[in-house]
Amino acid sequence: MRPCRGYASLSHHSGDGSVHRYIARANVDNYIQLLIGTGHGVEKRAMVTKLLIEEEDKLSHDLEQLEFAERRVADGRERVNRVRNARDAFAFGTPEREKADRLLINVENIQTILEDTCHRLRGKVTRT
Repeated sequence: MRPCRGYASLSHHSGDGSVHRYIARANVDNYIQLLIGTGHGVEKRAMVTKLLIEEEDKLSHDLEQLEFAERRVADGRERVNRVRNARDAFAFGTPEREKADRLLINVENIQTILEDTCHRLRGKVTRT
């Protein structure tokens, strides 16, 4: 669950923000995968969600970062649909359906976070 901060000092010394962007993007993808997973308690999910939002906020406000966020939103929509279709394959009232319902809720919550971030980035890009 740790962010990829080990190389952050490289870009600070080199003056190249591309390493920072790479690290932030890798962290975003990592946190999304952690949130999709099941078995995390409420506190851990809240902490990972906070870290996800912080990493998304680190991304600069240019068109390239907006495109990155929009790709994550599109991937997330596909993920929601896949999980929903898988959930619908289980009969109502079964333990499998209940587990799939919980997973769908998690994935939908992640999607909301991604869409909110994309919306904020769109606003920042259009203001510049």
